[in-house]
Amino acid sequence: MSHLAAGCVAALLGSSATYVLLNRGPGPESTGDPGPPQAQGEATGAALQTLLFETTMQDVLGRVAMVREFERAPGTGGTPHRHPGSHTFGYVLEGTYEVQVDDGPLRRLTAGQTFYEPPESLHAVSRNGSATEVVRYLVFTVSDPTLPATVPE
Repeated sequence: MSHLAAGCVAALLGSSATYVLLNRGPGPESTGDPGPPQAQGEATGAALQTLLFETTMQDVLGRVAMVREFERAPGTGGTPHRHPGSHTFGYVLEGTYEVQVDDGPLRRLTAGQTFYEPPESLHAVSRNGSATEVVRYLVFTVSDPTLPATVPE
């Protein structure tokens, strides 16, 4: 049941983020306007990451909510890792994204599909499932800022 709820939340957040992306106003909706989103290359797997939104949720124990867009080149992927203090929701925008959480099944997700990683879970597989096409996906996190964002396995 918790996976169903997480999937529903991820789908709702994904739909909302898609709406925001398509109807972006004059600047990011966050505390302290940092200006336009910044793109930065990720060291593992040649993913391009763009921060779309970030705010500290004072009424939710100071958790930080963040929305990022990732783009992975064909045939690339990240290394196994964990996000100790983060609930992580993903939404595929285009292409094929392969994901495996803990010892669950390897999933091949396409546009409109979602995934969820609970805090401390092993993100065993994170890769572009195509040898010829780019994959783009959104990642929504609600994190404890006192814990590391990512820990390699």
